[in-house]
Amino acid sequence: MEKYYWRSIERRESKPIKVGPLPIGGDSPISVQSMTNTKTSNIKDTIKQVKELEEAGADLVRISCPDEDSTSSLRKIISNVKVPIIADIHFHYKRAIEAAEAGASCIRINPGNIGNDARVKEVVKAAKDNGCAIRIGVNAGSLEKDILEKYGSPCPEAMVESALMHEKILKDLDFHEYKISVKASDVLLTVEAYKQLAKETKAPLHLGVTEAGGLMTGSIKSSIGIGQLLMLGIGDTIRVSLSANPVEEIKVGFNILKSLGLRYRGVTIISCPSCARQGFEVIDTVKVLEEKLSHITESITLSVIGCVVNGPGEALYTDVGFTGGGNNNGMIYLNGKQLSKTNNDQMIEKIIEHVEKKATQIAGEKKI
Repeated sequence: MEKYYWRSIERRESKPIKVGPLPIGGDSPISVQSMTNTKTSNIKDTIKQVKELEEAGADLVRISCPDEDSTSSLRKIISNVKVPIIADIHFHYKRAIEAAEAGASCIRINPGNIGNDARVKEVVKAAKDNGCAIRIGVNAGSLEKDILEKYGSPCPEAMVESALMHEKILKDLDFHEYKISVKASDVLLTVEAYKQLAKETKAPLHLGVTEAGGLMTGSIKSSIGIGQLLMLGIGDTIRVSLSANPVEEIKVGFNILKSLGLRYRGVTIISCPSCARQGFEVIDTVKVLEEKLSHITESITLSVIGCVVNGPGEALYTDVGFTGGGNNNGMIYLNGKQLSKTNNDQMIEKIIEHVEKKATQIAGEKKI
């Protein structure tokens, strides 16, 4: 038996597609995306926010295109950013066509809002002509009237039926560069809908709990919903929807993936909640380290433990570690081994120094 068999997540087999140059599905890394909250016609502010998301690690960024002013701004926005842009289309199919023509790498359409099959055909033609992918974005709050009448209220079966119906339209039109989402604000409804959908299609699935709430409650709801599905091997791309700075969505998204060993980016801090045994102020120290190490993009583990009960054990399995001791001193660990005693007053400075050295080392090894 494999030593760490309990860490292995067997991902669902999905059909690979591309969103711009980014591969989605198949055995590609699970991508993390967010969405701008600027007015799209404010080109300067939108470009600025997209670049902030790029810096945070976003693989994809979605931009809302509710009107013609938005789609006419899209071309200039796209030409000034690096990350593939997804155009979010709400009601008018012509916005989807304009977005594809403006260079969007993907258009997200909500089948319940976009209109009849003839309009979908026009959208598909524009996507084909411009090398643009499509996301079928089913939402529990905007299902088609006939499906709602059939089931009485939003339920997993209704959401899956809507998704498969629109998938069939794309297949019949010989369009295959698509992914699907079935989102709800209810975690249990979301999870069950995705579980059912995963059995019915090979399309890549975009995961998310929609309208999840503020930073704390939304992160918890999203972690439970998205995390549960990822543990089952379901999911090719994720978005954590928060009523917060979109950069926070990227941070939470990567933390979900890191927690499951599915993808790593930046410093993973393993820290204790602190207690009377702590040899230094753990909570304040971790807060400072999170801020001062946020620029690190290489995958590094750091343990920050207040005392010797668990500190040395945790440090054995991290790249850099610090364990609190007595007399205002603690022990620095490097690659699981004791390195040197350090005064608490110099602790943060020394930890940052060793983490940055490790990041430089990892980056150098990648170039060889």
